[in-house]
Amino acid sequence: MTKKKLAVILSGCGVFDGAEIHESVLTMLAIANNGAEYQIFAPDKNQHHVINHITGEEMKETRNVLIEAARIARGNIKPLTDLDVRDFDAILFPGGFGVAKNLCDFALKGADFSVIPLVENVIKSAYQNGKPIGALCISPVMIPKILGEVEVTIGSDNGTIAAIEKNGGKHKITTHGEIVIDNKYKVVTTPCYMLDATIDQIATGADKLVKAILKLA
Repeated sequence: MTKKKLAVILSGCGVFDGAEIHESVLTMLAIANNGAEYQIFAPDKNQHHVINHITGEEMKETRNVLIEAARIARGNIKPLTDLDVRDFDAILFPGGFGVAKNLCDFALKGADFSVIPLVENVIKSAYQNGKPIGALCISPVMIPKILGEVEVTIGSDNGTIAAIEKNGGKHKITTHGEIVIDNKYKVVTTPCYMLDATIDQIATGADKLVKAILKLA
């Protein structure tokens, strides 16, 4: 039996300016534990800024999203321009501020944000080709912006919920480890660190999301 193959799209490396590392790694682990395999992708572009993860202060340097994400991928990564969603059974977006800074500008513009064209095209193509989309943490905010009235969850943050609804999405409040499945759009979401979560709760949410994605695939 051929293993299902999932594309995992990262936004750098590190919660405050890139991909959330726990969410990324636990998503990869969930994929492996559920009998599937993955290929990691990231856009080849400079990240919005670089944050010192001890002090929270901005650093005067420039880093590349693809090169930083390669740290999580152990070098086995491809630029997002190489992704053809038809070659995969599903698309997954772990969270982290990099999603809201590097894949889109939600962190800067709120509800009036835009998604970078590469990511917008991936989301549209996944939907058009019937490929499920999994989104963790803040990543679900991008999906209604592109597809419209999708039901998603980011937990219970009022400001983010308002932005989702302003952009045509439907939001369902959830707590730790819960998922929301929109069967029409084949979108599965889970809140992760949008809540004050622990690493085991992240693992539960990632595992449930991957299981649901594989059923839809």
